[in-house]
Amino acid sequence: MTKECIICAKKSRMIQKLVKLRGKYNPTSKKRKYPNLQWVFIPVGIKRKKFKQFAGKRIKACTKCIKSLSKVK
Repeated sequence: MTKECIICAKKSRMIQKLVKLRGKYNPTSKKRKYPNLQWVFIPVGIKRKKFKQFAGKRIKACTKCIKSLSKVK
């Protein structure tokens, strides 16, 4: 299984942090950042269109999607 959110397709990205040292930028190494993925069970009677296809399944989703899962319109 890849390190990617099944719902919103959020995946890893490269980050380069620049450190300013005495008026000049000090180049630093690149680093890969991963999304915060958690196992979550999608309930069967979900009404949100975004989650309907995963109803009754246990999937890996990012925390942003898990937070929106509990919201009611």
